[in-house]
Amino acid sequence: MNSGISETNFTFPDQIGFYKGKVRDVYIFDKKLAVVASDRISAFDVVLPHPIPYKGQVLNQLAFHFLTATKEVVPNWVIDSPDPNVTIGWKCNPYKVEMVIRGYLAGHAWRTYREGIRVLCGVTLPEGLKENDKLPTPIITPTTKAAEGHDEDISREEIIAQGIVSEQEYTQLESYTRKLFDVGSKMALEKGLLLVDTKYEFGKFGDKILLIDEIHTPDSSRYFYAEGYEGRQQKGEPQKQLSKEFVRQWLIENGFQGKEGQTIPEMTPDIIHSISERYIELFERITGKPFEKRSTESMEERIKHSIEANR
Repeated sequence: MNSGISETNFTFPDQIGFYKGKVRDVYIFDKKLAVVASDRISAFDVVLPHPIPYKGQVLNQLAFHFLTATKEVVPNWVIDSPDPNVTIGWKCNPYKVEMVIRGYLAGHAWRTYREGIRVLCGVTLPEGLKENDKLPTPIITPTTKAAEGHDEDISREEIIAQGIVSEQEYTQLESYTRKLFDVGSKMALEKGLLLVDTKYEFGKFGDKILLIDEIHTPDSSRYFYAEGYEGRQQKGEPQKQLSKEFVRQWLIENGFQGKEGQTIPEMTPDIIHSISERYIELFERITGKPFEKRSTESMEERIKHSIEANR
């Protein structure tokens, strides 16, 4: 297995900026962005020390798959994906919130609920729920979009009161979020999966609101296997997941949740390989297509050429 691509450091003649995110390298041009999905992996808002082979390809191709499938439902930023690790799209002015939507009580929402908290981002949750229960109706629990460090939970009312997003535009973001989650849930169920929760990001291109970033990938979403879900819930058993949550659980079990003073556990070759295989499994399960591993020869040169030819 190849060692993965940790980062890129290109310079293009007409480039006007560069941004290195947790897992993406973004090359900024006048009206376009070229986004490189690296093999970096993050959890608890911390980038882990070793890349995961093929993870970037999985994320980029899955995001392109879903953005193409939903572009008639909600307009998005994508122009083309000229390389397995690259997407070219319109440069938008992003909103400083992430629209998190949850159909089940899992992950962060469950950890909060377990502590006795019943109001999450201004949404009141009913009593008597168990981990991974389906919620009566999907709830939107937005977070601030932090440039550095941890994103923070925030309510609809706080977003509007603080002027982060106008009420009119926020209402549109909510509508787009629910439409996308509905479509994504249906697409997942067709493949035997339940879309548990996910996040969407939006920006403005001129006066138009566009969906940006990735959608419905294992970095931005959580999936359960539909088969056996009810039985596992009735027995109080853990759900079979196809998401990045298993990485978070491995870190938690080894004493790491991104808090000060904690040390990231050793990422052995077996751990790295297992994470890579899980990402590939999700790609194949959600798309119904075999995953074709990219060539590992001259990867950076190939990626750079694809941007040069399409920027």
